[in-house]
Amino acid sequence: MTSAAEAVAALRNTDAVRTRSAQLLDRARRGRSRWFTVHDDALPAAAEDVVAVTRTRYPNLEIPFHSRWRHFDAGGVDRGAELDALLAGTDDAERARARIDLAVVSVLLDAGAGADWGYMETRGDEVVRYTRSEGLGVASWHGFVSGVFSGDPHRPLRVDADGLRGLTEERLAEMLQVRPDNPLVGLAGRVTLMHRLGDALASQPGDFGDEGRPGGLFDLLGRGGTVRAHDILTRLLVTLSPIWPSDNRIGEVPVGDCWRHDAVQGPGLTAGWVPLHKLSQWLTYSLIEPFVWAGVEVLDIDALTGLPEYRNGGLLLDTGVLSLRDQHIAARTWNPDDELVVEWRALTVALLDELAPLVRAGLGDPQLPLACVLEGGTWAAGRASAQRLRGGSPPLQVTSDGTVF
Repeated sequence: MTSAAEAVAALRNTDAVRTRSAQLLDRARRGRSRWFTVHDDALPAAAEDVVAVTRTRYPNLEIPFHSRWRHFDAGGVDRGAELDALLAGTDDAERARARIDLAVVSVLLDAGAGADWGYMETRGDEVVRYTRSEGLGVASWHGFVSGVFSGDPHRPLRVDADGLRGLTEERLAEMLQVRPDNPLVGLAGRVTLMHRLGDALASQPGDFGDEGRPGGLFDLLGRGGTVRAHDILTRLLVTLSPIWPSDNRIGEVPVGDCWRHDAVQGPGLTAGWVPLHKLSQWLTYSLIEPFVWAGVEVLDIDALTGLPEYRNGGLLLDTGVLSLRDQHIAARTWNPDDELVVEWRALTVALLDELAPLVRAGLGDPQLPLACVLEGGTWAAGRASAQRLRGGSPPLQVTSDGTVF
């Protein structure tokens, strides 16, 4: 690669995510990892755990995509339908824009909240406390419908650049019910992310319109009636690259969720870099349904990878597919750029691709999309094992900046 821009472009695709993650898995299998050993004989039992959880959660095996929209249904409440009711009178395109607006901010706010945080929702005489991803989903839904992310008080059901850039830490804390007795991990990082998102939207009117709305992606990508999932991801990686708090760069070009690991090979300036793009892929998964609901066919969904986050990665450690060479290091707190964390996440991507066919076989559905395997699935099984073994905590503690975990 002769330039930084060319190198970054080569890392902004899921082929690079898979290829480089597979390099580290092959290396670990050959006993050359400093941190992990791989136990292939544990994969079938891990798949059985995922199959069991999937059958419990979706007995009819009508498994939806892994998506932020599942969290909007927390507590059995169809908040998507409630949003549609609020959008009554708007056309299909505006409903799609609003759904994309909501999904973008909600996903970007969806990083580890910590074990002590929760969101209290009042519906009539009933008050329900939601935690973790469900809590963040419900909280962001209420924030969206109340206009927290809109710069126009007369049009609350939208996200725009002015609304995001005007968001204060105090207002976000109020939306998320953050108090000394209800602490949230990474609040300041989330505010920074919202501000940077606002700046990115405002600076790219060709993608997001003059008002800087994430929903501009519908006008950009959805008008032809079909869109490839990877094209959604690529557009997100290109347009939102300035928003990530991490200062990972090749030359002067930000690379986002892409980290150094000296054992990874590649041409030119890409050598030693491991792209993962977890939050961008989670966002892509969560934008599939708004496009589909608007009548746009989304193609090649399996081009996306499994998500390298602590539930999927925790499942692999908890089921013994992966084990630490030194168990004592589990007591440490790690940073996202530490080699152990980069490698754990890469191994998670590669092993999810190997686990998925076993899960499909166990469910009797060889065509089940990876997005459904995750939803059924690996994420839920990882959460269940964490709850059973550690009261919900992941097996490795990683300092969150609000964007990686």
